[in-house]
Amino acid sequence: MKTHTEYLTFTTQRRREYINITEAVEKAVKISGIREGMVLVAAMHITAGVYINDDENGLLADIDEWLETMAPSGRDYRHHRTGEENGDAHLKNLLVGHEVVIPVTAGRCDFGPWQQVYYAEFDGCRPKRVILKVMGD
Repeated sequence: MKTHTEYLTFTTQRRREYINITEAVEKAVKISGIREGMVLVAAMHITAGVYINDDENGLLADIDEWLETMAPSGRDYRHHRTGEENGDAHLKNLLVGHEVVIPVTAGRCDFGPWQQVYYAEFDGCRPKRVILKVMGD
């Protein structure tokens, strides 16, 4: 089995942002030379996430609104007693998840219709990383 690893780094302009990283994932798979296997895409921070969904108009705003309803910012979370004020970002990570695994077939990401990979930043404005780990033959 072969492996190929890449890192993406993001420094967002806002505290919460959603970035389509599908093209970067597809590029890593192509560079890897792996024809059959999988690619792991994982946020390397507990206040960010990775998910797969559609790139449909209005959907990012709907997702952001839903997450904000489930884990509102500005609330007095117990975590804030540590001196940080990002308790909501930790909870949003739990809702979205921190990783996805995508099958690789015939040297390409084997997505379903309309599937796209997103990096979700919940406590941004500082450098954060995502790992792309392509594995297979």
